[in-house]
Parts: sequence; structure tokens; C-alpha cells
Amino acid sequence: MAKNTNENNIVERLLSGDRRALARVISKIEREDEEAKGIVAEVYPKTGNAITIGFTGPPGVGKSSIIAKLVKLYRAEEKSVGIVSVDPSSPFSKGAILGDRIRLSDHFLDSGVFIRSMGSRGHLGGLAGGSRLAALAMEAAGFDVVLYETVGVGQGEVEVASAADTVVLALQPGSGDAVQALKAGVMEIADVFCINKADNPQAKNMKSEVRQILEIGHELDPDPWFPPIVLTRGDNGEGVEELKKEIENHRAHLEKTGKMEERRRAAMKEFVVSWATSRLEKEMKDRLNEEDAEMMEEVYKRRLDPISASEKIYREV
Repeated sequence: MAKNTNENNIVERLLSGDRRALARVISKIEREDEEAKGIVAEVYPKTGNAITIGFTGPPGVGKSSIIAKLVKLYRAEEKSVGIVSVDPSSPFSKGAILGDRIRLSDHFLDSGVFIRSMGSRGHLGGLAGGSRLAALAMEAAGFDVVLYETVGVGQGEVEVASAADTVVLALQPGSGDAVQALKAGVMEIADVFCINKADNPQAKNMKSEVRQILEIGHELDPDPWFPPIVLTRGDNGEGVEELKKEIENHRAHLEKTGKMEERRRAAMKEFVVSWATSRLEKEMKDRLNEEDAEMMEEVYKRRLDPISASEKIYREV
């Protein structure tokens, strides 16, 4: 009974915007605490009103600096901002999300900004699972804007970024990033392109290169929205206002065409399937290690084929 009272109390505090309660709820999500399920179920109806933006791109491209400048613009409009920073291996240890050039106190001491770094190891829902729930907790706490930042360009990053209403892909000149992003499928889900370090002599060439790739994709799949390409500088904020404007334009486009609802439904369906798949996979592995160890011996000794074994365990689970 005490546990339920405690859970109700933390939910009330979270919904009232209590930052400590938000931090505790995200910690419970990360630990896969039993209470987390009940908390998510209670706060979920209060979500869905935030502007959500996914930032992805290779390490070292300067995403954190751009995000820091973007946060300043939102704060100037008195919008509160939550940031979920996802590291595929481990959480950042030194609070480096906003870059060395920004005094951390500018945002860390701002009650209108909440920053949480998350690792993917151990999350039931993989890279996207914990971060998606952390973002929902931020939405429930009343944050106007929720930003996802992912490190790297790969399948996990695509999952995290696609949870957002607008996806920004950050690239840097002279790195071959565009080709890597194309291979990983990130270019297909990006709504706005940001070429950072615009003072680099190769920046304009890269803009042309990205435009050519996008034009080919556009011919194959015509869409009223053609992703804009913005040149930025994370060090002095040049181009970040234009980037913010393009993010707003994309959001307006989604609302005008009715695609916002379509996109959110697709993202939530993907999340539900991903979570269920992860849970199923975990239970199957646990069963193989414990109850079905003898069956695996049969497979190793060639007395049972792997497909029959997998179908058996699938039926059991």
C-alpha cells in the first residue's frame, strides 16, 4: 500500500513539473523498476502536446553546440526544453552535451531546461526504448519542447530520431558523412539537413552534394516536403535561427497536410512493436539459458534442427 501511495505522490509531483520527481521517474525507467510501468500508464494520457525534435548525425559534427544555441532561442520565447541525449554505449560522464564553448551553468541552472543523458545498455526496448519513455516523462512534466540527441549514424539512431515529429540530420563538410548517412538510411527519415561548420571552404560543395542526393530520392518518391539544407556554425550560432525556422515550417507542413497524426501513429506503433519484440527476445534467451538447455544440446548434437527448436521455443513463450 505504501508503495502505491509513493507512486501516486511521484506521479502528482511529476505532473506538477517537479524536476526531482522527473529525475526519479527517468531513473526508474532506466533501472526497469517495476513501478515504472504504473507511472508511465498514469502519465501517458497527459502527453502528446510537446514539440519533439530528433537530432542525429556522426560524432564530432557539432550537434551539441547547435542544440545549445537552439535551446537559447526557445528559452528566449519562454518555452521550457527537455533534452534526452542518447549514447549507444554509456551515458556521458562529464555533462559535455552542450559543448565546451557554452558555460554549462547557462542551461544546467535554468529551471526551464532539463537535460538527461542515457546509455542503451540494459534497456528492454533497446536504444529507443528508455529514451522514448524518458521523453514521455518530460512531456508529462509540461516541457514545451523535447529534443532527442543521438550519437552516431546507424539503425539505433534511426529508431530514436524517428520517434520525433521533426528529424534534423547534422553533417560536416569534407567527411563523407552524407554517403554514410545514405547507407544507414538516415537520409530517408531526415526532414531538415544541417551542414555545420559553415566556415569550412567545402561547406557549399557539400550542400550541393546533399541536394543532388535528395533530388534523386525525390524523383523516386515525390513528396510535397523537400528537406531544406541549412548551413550553420555551432560556435557562434550563425544559421541556427534559420534552422529553427525550417523546423517550424516542417511542423506547419505536417499539421496542414494531416501528416502529423499519421507520423505519430506510425511512431507509436513502431515503439509498441519494438518493445514487445525486445521483451519476447529477452524471455526467449532466458528460457534457452535455463529451461531449454537440454533442447539446445539436441541441436548441438545434430539430433534436432535449429528451425524446429526455434519454433518450439516460440510456441512456449
